[in-house]
Amino acid sequence: MSGSSDYVPPKVWTWNKANGGQFANINRPIAGPTHEKELPIGRHPLQLYSLGTPNGQKVTIMLEELLALGHSGAEYDAWLIRIGDGDQFGSGFVKVNPNSKIPALMDRSGEKPIRVFESGAILTYLAEKFGAFLPTEPSERAECLSWVFWQMGSAPYLGGGFGHFYAYAPTKIEYAIDRFAMEVKRQLDVLDRRLAETEYLAGSQYTIADIAVWPWYGGLVKGWTYGAAEFLQVEDYKNVQRWADAIFSRPAVQRGRMVNRTSGEPSGQLHERHDASDFDTRTQDKLAAAAE
Repeated sequence: MSGSSDYVPPKVWTWNKANGGQFANINRPIAGPTHEKELPIGRHPLQLYSLGTPNGQKVTIMLEELLALGHSGAEYDAWLIRIGDGDQFGSGFVKVNPNSKIPALMDRSGEKPIRVFESGAILTYLAEKFGAFLPTEPSERAECLSWVFWQMGSAPYLGGGFGHFYAYAPTKIEYAIDRFAMEVKRQLDVLDRRLAETEYLAGSQYTIADIAVWPWYGGLVKGWTYGAAEFLQVEDYKNVQRWADAIFSRPAVQRGRMVNRTSGEPSGQLHERHDASDFDTRTQDKLAAAAE
């Protein structure tokens, strides 16, 4: 391992220089809006403000799955929030999510609009609202929610930890990459051992646990995330691979993965979704392209 840095942390940290790396322009040590900008409101009960990152995909997959089950009240408008441009710091977005992170949801189906932020909270809220993808039997519900919260606690090590230092940091730091690669492989082993016992994470049924975990770890083992599949030897996790393929075969998952997506093949992107017809006559071609 390379030698230690000469850097010595100051007694008091101050924000007096750019931190470098991708996304440096949107990182800052203070909260709140940077500019006035109201959010658009569409015609459906649910208004989603998001981007097609793994966290954003959780919610669009959930909404598409609910619609596939026939829950017409889950119709939604998905508005694109370009985080690289700082849209999440607009005054309207901050009112919906004071943490300035996507996704953020406004439920306008009742007398009083309800805001929901944090992807795990949104999944739980929607599951309870529509009575779907969250078991009601106490032990099964506990298992499902345990895996949802596992994802919320684990994914920052994959994204902000491994992903940042492996793919985005301006300097490759051996210690940081080794530390987080080790943790990500441990997490994959946790999933692989669980999925050797059960078809889905919470048991025999597909739930919000799978919807929460798949965009991060399914994407990782399918080679869509950080270009790190070979580095992490993801082919070793056979049970995770089986599970990832089974979930990606679901049409609602394929549709949800397209919504608010701005990267990858254009045929796999649907920047905004305001009606089911937005998946137009080219939908099957788009889905086929996304699956390749």
